[in-house]
Amino acid sequence: MEIFSYIAVGLTAGIFSGLLGIGGGSIIIPVLVYIYGMSQHTAQGTTLALMVPPIGLLAAAKYYIEGNVDIKIAAFICIGFFVGGLLGAYLVTPVPDDILKKIFGFFLFIVAFKMIIGK
Repeated sequence: MEIFSYIAVGLTAGIFSGLLGIGGGSIIIPVLVYIYGMSQHTAQGTTLALMVPPIGLLAAAKYYIEGNVDIKIAAFICIGFFVGGLLGAYLVTPVPDDILKKIFGFFLFIVAFKMIIGK
């Protein structure tokens, strides 16, 4: 069942990426750290690995050499992210620009606040 939870993380990140144009790391890294208990290094390395061709290839390789990449988790999240990006792009089309800007700003605020307080 854990495989499906990783795919759901990728799907969610993909949808928000399509909706808000954000990188998956804005969602995936905090989820891997706060929900799955990964270290920040492993969460970042795993996130880079799921976006490998070709975005994070060299950085992911460095993280992998250091033992900070979980390839299995990265692969499953990638499946959900691939489909979620398309779904998010379809969902955002009818959203007015001013509303979208507010949603994006609020999302960034919540993520920043959560990262600052560390919980």
